[in-house]
Amino acid sequence: MSGRLTDPRAQTAFLLARHGIDLVLDVGANVGQYARGLRAAGYGGRIIWFEPQSAAHAALTEAAAGDAGWTVAPRMALGDADGEITINVSAASDMSSALAFTAETERHFTSDRFVGSERAPLRRLDGVWADHVRGAERVFLKSDTQGFDLAVLRGAGDRLAAITGVQVEASLHPIYQGQPDYRAVLDLLLPAGFALMQVIPGYFSRHHGRMLECDFVLFRPPPGG
Repeated sequence: MSGRLTDPRAQTAFLLARHGIDLVLDVGANVGQYARGLRAAGYGGRIIWFEPQSAAHAALTEAAAGDAGWTVAPRMALGDADGEITINVSAASDMSSALAFTAETERHFTSDRFVGSERAPLRRLDGVWADHVRGAERVFLKSDTQGFDLAVLRGAGDRLAAITGVQVEASLHPIYQGQPDYRAVLDLLLPAGFALMQVIPGYFSRHHGRMLECDFVLFRPPPGG
């Protein structure tokens, strides 16, 4: 097929360009892997990183010095309340979460075990929106927070109406206790006017014999199409 895109990062970058995105909010940025992927795929706009882990946040601060379009927000987790939260720190830092592992995960994913915890400020996105989104016209929200993504979306409140597109990690089989599944994500976003435009394969477990997570990418369809 003419013009076919097979690389998921290129597909996402194409969608960002097609919808005129000028700011990406990278929630759960870890050490910046997602932003680097977007840059490599051609997205040249602003990216704001949100990360609660102190070590990862320090790495982001160092990385941001090399790209004028990257900004690191103060260390915080985003959710559906304001206060403080405990982050369970995994040996694989990108598996760290505010949620506990299920018993099944603890038995079979021993290399990802939690090795500590730390407290972090917890904020709602609608409460910090004005501090970080100044000057942006078309905002894309990416959330990869290891089971906490529905809380991030709910914390957008009325600001969800100002978001053009969303990329969110969706659970097909729970890794964390109390983790909402993919249907809860769609039940929130589809009635809010978003349409599912890309599905990115994620964590495939040989033990389970199935994919455990994927990413949904949704946008508000442009007027007339």
